[in-house]
Amino acid sequence: MIDREIVLSPDEAKAELRKRTRRGFLIGGVAAIASVGAYEWMKSREDEDGIPHLERRVLDANGKLAHRYLDDRHVMPTFSRADIRPLKPNGNIGIDHPVESDWRLTVNTGHGPELNLGVADVKSLPKVNMITRFCCIEGWDTVVQWGGARFSDFTSKYFPPGPGLPPYVSMMTPDEEYFVGLDLKSALHPQTLLAYEYNGSPLTPEHGAPLRLVIPVKYGIKNIKRIGTIQYTAKRPEDYWAEDGYDWFAGL
Repeated sequence: MIDREIVLSPDEAKAELRKRTRRGFLIGGVAAIASVGAYEWMKSREDEDGIPHLERRVLDANGKLAHRYLDDRHVMPTFSRADIRPLKPNGNIGIDHPVESDWRLTVNTGHGPELNLGVADVKSLPKVNMITRFCCIEGWDTVVQWGGARFSDFTSKYFPPGPGLPPYVSMMTPDEEYFVGLDLKSALHPQTLLAYEYNGSPLTPEHGAPLRLVIPVKYGIKNIKRIGTIQYTAKRPEDYWAEDGYDWFAGL
């Protein structure tokens, strides 16, 4: 087949140009209207915890995906004592005042009266020593040794028999200035600890004394220091950094 050059007269060329210009204008106009409509729709959606609707939907989708692949077989790597390093005491929200001499841990199961426990009650549970990587959402990480009790053992002892466990756990500092929300599957993960030791010594105030959460399957923002309250709840709890635009699940 031989290609043939098509030659248009000046008038024909002008007519063809006008036709293509109209077509392009119509297509561009439809695209512009669609874009404006989508933008106006997004603007009309209410923010959730101060986060734009679409951004929150993406974060929630990421969290659901991470939740699906998390199970007790998904464990973070452990290391030798030679790998242990000091942990930067990053963040002091909720712990910027001295530890209360009468510190107690309040536990609300939703069934029966609140429990008021001490560190000795946590230490009565089987002790676990664990050397894992602590990952900060800022991009750095450190290998740390923790000593404490599995939160699953704590739950087995202090959650009353009979009622089914609700799907979420909330934890707060004594002054309630810092708070995290956890899905139950992450909270009961075998590497999730209520820790009272750090690198072979008792926790220091800057690292969350007298009791903190260690949850290696999540970023450091979920590893709340100086826990004052634990509450089992059917409603997804508020979370300090999720309200500031971070992923609620915050899984690794």
